[in-house]
Amino acid sequence: MSVSTTTTVTTFSRGDLARILRLPERQIIAWQRAGLMPEAEVYSFADLTHLKRLQQLKATSMSAKSIRNSVTAMQKVAGMRHPLRETSAVRQGKRLIFRHSGALIDPQTQQLAFDFEQGSLGLVKPAGRNADSEQASRVQEMFLRAVRLEENATTIDEAAALYEEVLKLQPGYAAASINLGTIRYNQRNFVEAEKRYRYATEVDPLYALAFFDLGNVLDELQRLPEAIEAYQRAIALVPEYADAHYNLALAFERQEQRRKALRYWLSYVRLDPIGPWASHARSQVQKILASEKLKVVCRRGERAS
Repeated sequence: MSVSTTTTVTTFSRGDLARILRLPERQIIAWQRAGLMPEAEVYSFADLTHLKRLQQLKATSMSAKSIRNSVTAMQKVAGMRHPLRETSAVRQGKRLIFRHSGALIDPQTQQLAFDFEQGSLGLVKPAGRNADSEQASRVQEMFLRAVRLEENATTIDEAAALYEEVLKLQPGYAAASINLGTIRYNQRNFVEAEKRYRYATEVDPLYALAFFDLGNVLDELQRLPEAIEAYQRAIALVPEYADAHYNLALAFERQEQRRKALRYWLSYVRLDPIGPWASHARSQVQKILASEKLKVVCRRGERAS
């Protein structure tokens, strides 16, 4: 990662992005080939934010093709260049619905919905603005402003303050709590990060990414049993969540529960078979299998060489 001394703009390599978000670099390449992420020599905070949103959608097992179809439709309907950056997207079935100007828009059907209550996605015909839609619009604008402030390292604190304000106005806004938690995580304020991630799991118990992030911060706090529980919850919600399998395997290894780790190393290789993380997982599988064979020999009373 590099910082320009003349413009104070932080830039990242693709490897930096992969490490920060704990994503396989192969996944980033796949999104680039699918047209969901630009290819470049260096990347900005805007690209980091964009990848974070793709990561959230990946946690719901939504395919790159479905994401691309929804994004393309939104570009045509709303004239946006980057819908995933300029709006907040939520999944409905196999499509994305975009929160924009107080309304929920399904660009492929061009239907509108107003989010009057937490978790309410009932489709309605366009209507005049009322207090609820005005409030939703204000909260949405604040959230998007916070996302943009995250793009610059010098305005991170402003972004955090804005996320806190969003949560005061709309306490059930899980995405705001997660983003605030990630800011605190990157600042190594793990206690506050845990609080924000855990809160997100409480207001949206079906949000796999919230449990995954909670597992990460509990791991940093060396609370492995709790981290394992969080990773297992993420996998229960989204069985194909490869990164959760990987981190769970690491956690079991640290607890010297190699047989349990073996299961998740094998799952990771099946879900994400190419790249350095897959190579590491295969290496761990081989080490565990070799170790287990040695134990069997010793239990039989034979001398191990």
